[in-house]
Amino acid sequence: MLDQPLPQPVSAGIGKEPKKRARMMKELLDAVTRYTNEQTGESVYVTAVEGLTILRSHGERQPSYVLLRPALCIVVQGAKWTMFGSTRLVYRAGQALLVSVAMPAVGRITQASPNEPFLGVVIELDPGVMREVIEGVDDLPPPAGEPGRGVFVTDFNGPIEECALRLVRLLGTPKAIPTLRPVIMRELCYWLLTGPYAGDVARLMLANSQTHRVVVATHELRRRFAETIRVEELAEIAQMSPSAFHRQFKALTSMTPIQYQKRLRLLEARQLMAADGRSVETAAFEVGYESPSQFSREYSRMFGVPPRRHAVELRALASA
Repeated sequence: MLDQPLPQPVSAGIGKEPKKRARMMKELLDAVTRYTNEQTGESVYVTAVEGLTILRSHGERQPSYVLLRPALCIVVQGAKWTMFGSTRLVYRAGQALLVSVAMPAVGRITQASPNEPFLGVVIELDPGVMREVIEGVDDLPPPAGEPGRGVFVTDFNGPIEECALRLVRLLGTPKAIPTLRPVIMRELCYWLLTGPYAGDVARLMLANSQTHRVVVATHELRRRFAETIRVEELAEIAQMSPSAFHRQFKALTSMTPIQYQKRLRLLEARQLMAADGRSVETAAFEVGYESPSQFSREYSRMFGVPPRRHAVELRALASA
């Protein structure tokens, strides 16, 4: 396991004045706190603003496995880590995780208490809107390096922070959501495309870039995750040699294509057993395993508990 060191503070836009930033962070904290105080329990709150999810936890959580889609994952209070393959990224209040391509991940809240619960804001990004905004941005900065990365941790301040605050405040004026949300999201995309990782983000969206072609191949892998698909076929989609594709894919996701596919299969199997009531054997075959015993071994290795017992636990948790 490789811990990614926290980056040196960088601005995700403009407006670095300490007093202004402290005031903005307090306003965001107050807005998220007000919203969560009106909800029941401590959970993932899917809000009335499309693509806006708010998180709250009163204590450290066990690791949770998810498929993260392109999003800006902001820590408002507390701290957590998220692991992609063997790379673990740590981020805390005032920082955000920028996920530019859908990836299986495992995350854990590491700083939370009843008095100061973990609070987070997740804003899903629409690649289509991002590409539209790119067309209006002149002189995109070059990528930070080769090959492309799919996730970054950055300080969270300036105009991006203002956009997040406005999105959360929209929850108090539901009638304004359909009109103002699209405007705020386009502005958010603009600031992401002019911030410190603008070149890397743009490279994921531009059709003529190698990184974008690898992203297209990941879409195919997600669509056909239950099938046997050769790396050579994915490389052909990306218009690259198998060795170059393998290298770029791992740089982008911190996983090999086989590891990526395996995690997708196991995540889907968990959903089939926990939510849809499938048996272990049925779920194993539906996600592409030919051997239920191999499935059980790999499931236990990933989730730390045998699939049959895990399904019972997840159903009981959902009922509660």
